[in-house]
Amino acid sequence: MPHWGQILFQDAASSVMMQLISFHDHTLIILTLVLTVVGYALTILMFNKYVNRYILEAQTIETVWTILPALILLVLALPSLRILYITDEVSNPSLTVKTIGHQWYWSYEYTDFMNVEMDSYMTQTQDLNPGDFRLLEVDNRIVVPMQLEVRMLITAADVLHSWTVPSLGVKVDAVPGRLNQIGFTTSHPGVFYGQCSEICGANHSFMPIAMEVVDSKSFMKWISNFNS
Repeated sequence: MPHWGQILFQDAASSVMMQLISFHDHTLIILTLVLTVVGYALTILMFNKYVNRYILEAQTIETVWTILPALILLVLALPSLRILYITDEVSNPSLTVKTIGHQWYWSYEYTDFMNVEMDSYMTQTQDLNPGDFRLLEVDNRIVVPMQLEVRMLITAADVLHSWTVPSLGVKVDAVPGRLNQIGFTTSHPGVFYGQCSEICGANHSFMPIAMEVVDSKSFMKWISNFNS
């Protein structure tokens, strides 16, 4: 969960999110270095009283400031493309969950089990229990096992939605008539919250996502209780 005044990412709960945070820090280091060098050069030029009248074209400098930015962009592009492909890769999922966006709630179907379907509505403020988060808690949380790859099949029944859980590094558009998929593996148990990230209508801000991550034994017990 984010905290008040937090300006950085939420704590990572998946390997993909860890790599995204590492790439973010890597990019910030490079940007800080570039800004420092450019700022130092501008300061020197502003306060320098000397002029070299023999420099006409400065081809060496132009060559350097053309090649160097290209190398910096290459250093940024390669890890970015690697993370992009890792995010889209769904190799051997242990569980498949279908998510359908509605105006304005989510419904989930566990396609690997019989009769496991549920709608997830936001819990109203007057119905919250002590410790619940306003505008984020739902009546039916989606439950997944930890340390197992989960494949999400995401679509919408009416308009565009976006299924987003920041702690997992997951953000997928829900498009009517189309199935999008994404895979993720959670690293530790807990409850992770998200929200629809596509403006889908009047109650766009009131269709949160609550994912409860448990161990495999607890997940199978939950499934058994759900079917009974």
